[in-house]
Amino acid sequence: MPFLILFVIIPLAEVYAFINVGEEIGVFKTLLLCILTAIIGGTLVRMQGLSTLLKARRNFMSGTLPLNELFDGLCLVVAGALLLTPGFVTDTMGFLLLVPAVRRFLRPFAAKYGNFSAGGFSGSPYQERRNADGDIIEGDYEEVTKEKERLDNDSKSL
Repeated sequence: MPFLILFVIIPLAEVYAFINVGEEIGVFKTLLLCILTAIIGGTLVRMQGLSTLLKARRNFMSGTLPLNELFDGLCLVVAGALLLTPGFVTDTMGFLLLVPAVRRFLRPFAAKYGNFSAGGFSGSPYQERRNADGDIIEGDYEEVTKEKERLDNDSKSL
């Protein structure tokens, strides 16, 4: 079904919208409008993308996983692709993804139906590691030098 929507229904809707808008305002103005929406959309995507990147960086530095910012970044990438695709239907969908309230509305659906994982995240490298209770986690370490590593390897081969 997604294949049918992506490659059949959306292009047909784009052709229909182009024909209707072209009849109403003319071909030249229609093409100009299409180019203008791509320029404006690209500028908005870049501005919001930088803002989202800074928010994500702040969350990383504070030791929290920036899940909302990751979702917003994904929406901005999709919005950019839709806005660069010529057409009024895709431009409308792209501009909708630029609205923060629309992304907040979509977030629960993505969490429910999406298949996401955040394995391997261990927090900020600039902070002490703490367990769930907030206590500092202690551990032992051993410094391994090249000489000791070579001696250990030699003893194993005997």
